[in-house]
Amino acid sequence: METIVSAFIDKEVVSLNEVIKNLLLWVVIAMVLFSVVQNFSPRSPTGELEYSRFIAEVQSDNVAKVVIDGQDIDGWRTDGTQFTTIRPLVHDDDLMNDLINHRVEVVGKKPEQASLWQQLLINSFPIIIIIAVMIFFMRQLQGGAGGKGGPMSFGKSKARLLNADQIKTSFADVAGVDEAKEEVQELVEYLRDPSRFQRLGGRIPSGVLMVGPPGTGKTLLAKAIAGEAKVPFFSISGSDFVEMFVGVGASRVRDMFDQAKKQAPCIIFIDEIDAVGRHRGGGHGGGHDEREQTLNQLLVEMDGFEGNEGVIVMAATNRADVLDRALLRPGRFDRQVYVGLPDIRGREQILKVHMRKVPLEENVSAGVIARGTPGFSGADLANLVNEAALLAARANHRLVSMEEFEKARDKIMMGTERKNMVMSEKEKANTAYHEAGHAIVGRLMPEHDPVHKVSIIPRGRALGVTHFLPEEDKYSLSKTALESQICSLFGGRIAEELILGFEGVTTGASNDIERASQMARNMVTRWGLSEKMGPLLYGEDEAQTPGGVAPRFSGETSKNIDAEVRRIIDTCYQRATKALTDNIDILHAMKEALMEYETIDAEQVDDLMARRKVRPPKDWHNSDYGGGMSGSSKQDESKTTSDDKPIGDPAGEH
Repeated sequence: METIVSAFIDKEVVSLNEVIKNLLLWVVIAMVLFSVVQNFSPRSPTGELEYSRFIAEVQSDNVAKVVIDGQDIDGWRTDGTQFTTIRPLVHDDDLMNDLINHRVEVVGKKPEQASLWQQLLINSFPIIIIIAVMIFFMRQLQGGAGGKGGPMSFGKSKARLLNADQIKTSFADVAGVDEAKEEVQELVEYLRDPSRFQRLGGRIPSGVLMVGPPGTGKTLLAKAIAGEAKVPFFSISGSDFVEMFVGVGASRVRDMFDQAKKQAPCIIFIDEIDAVGRHRGGGHGGGHDEREQTLNQLLVEMDGFEGNEGVIVMAATNRADVLDRALLRPGRFDRQVYVGLPDIRGREQILKVHMRKVPLEENVSAGVIARGTPGFSGADLANLVNEAALLAARANHRLVSMEEFEKARDKIMMGTERKNMVMSEKEKANTAYHEAGHAIVGRLMPEHDPVHKVSIIPRGRALGVTHFLPEEDKYSLSKTALESQICSLFGGRIAEELILGFEGVTTGASNDIERASQMARNMVTRWGLSEKMGPLLYGEDEAQTPGGVAPRFSGETSKNIDAEVRRIIDTCYQRATKALTDNIDILHAMKEALMEYETIDAEQVDDLMARRKVRPPKDWHNSDYGGGMSGSSKQDESKTTSDDKPIGDPAGEH
């Protein structure tokens, strides 16, 4: 409480001082302007008399009194009228004789002299204006009041400094990366109590590199470390170092570390360090390349002749493989912390963090949502909660329900519904058969992920979507699981062929064919899942050979690879055809259900596979949301079989 009060008092004192300084400045300006106006304003010409006429009236005894003030003469006639005249700058010895001889009362006036301060202000006013204009333009050249961003400040660091009281992030705001938090916990302890480590001869890592996919919370974790340790935090992007001017990057690195040493102990965080830390020697400029100069300076500052006690450098990247080896050696980035995609428990914790600010219905379960979002990063989950809140607000709901979360997940995973797209009944029926073929084959194949949802509502660039969700954590796939996926990918095309004949098959399976072919080729050339070709790598040279040069294996080997790929495809195609032929009645029933409801979930698919009457769609406000999703799930990506490729990939449309 005392700290808060003292901080408030300090803030008020600073604010009061600023007010007083501004007030004094305006008072000085007003005084200068008033003095200038008074000295340079012309006198009123009312009652002004020519000097020659004034002499004539004196000699005619018409003047009774005069007051002489330098060159100005104020006079009164005998009839009481007043006049003014100005004596010319000529020597006139007869004026006083004339006044005395004609009995005119003469009054002298002591000349007023400006004070020393007034004279200084008046005389220095033009100089002050010139100096002020020069200072203004110089500050603009240096980037304004902050001293950054101007053309004269290109050598200054662009790192943004956040003081300890400005950082509100703590480890409580970082969820789903418990292992990474444990790795960096001792950094916080060191910054809080350095002597605890120094008395045992220990040295804290001078640099920590956080590696992981985009959106997993690397930047947030670095900010939480600074917030927990209550130390200043410098934040900068790797691309901020390099500019068009030679030597600017190295200058900015020096300036950043100079600032950090003054604030030690502190943390420097460099986001996307691969922009400046790539392998040296790859640029056309050789050793004089600007990016390499910047990297060299960074290497020297991190671990050079001069130490950086109390300055911890943290960096984040998702391309650690391209970083220079000198940057990763002990003494610079001593420790690498992998911040990966969260598992089901991590996703649940992340969802709870983001749900704090969202009003939820009582039946909203973060655990159920976590089971249905495999492969989602922390940023994806934050986007999911935000999309659900936006959907609820659009529908004028006071609380966010599971319905909005389900719609938001479908929107992120499968694309936005194209409600304005009108499909003919024939096109809808064809799409329904296509998606039903995917779902039935996927359901019947061994080790295949269960069907989560089948829809013929156009989403993104797809006319329909069959969505599979893994039911348990998976880090690798078996040969059986891969062959089952190839079977389900061909299920849509086979369903069209069974119902419409070969002449009626459409282009909607183009993406399915591409994915199945690539998976079969990887089984042969990369994963060693072909008995004939054996556990050899055939694909690396072909993938890495520039300019389309032929790979380093013989033509006979290439023919054998193609034959093995064709064998796998034909085998899976026949298995999928048999599965659909044996369950043609289920194919027709699922098509009818899709035509009626447009979207069916896992429970409705269960009814169809058991040849029961299909239950109506789920009532989101009354059902048990945990029943439809079983088990935990995590995979690099959830599987979606559709009649088109994901958004951004070219493919033929269904």
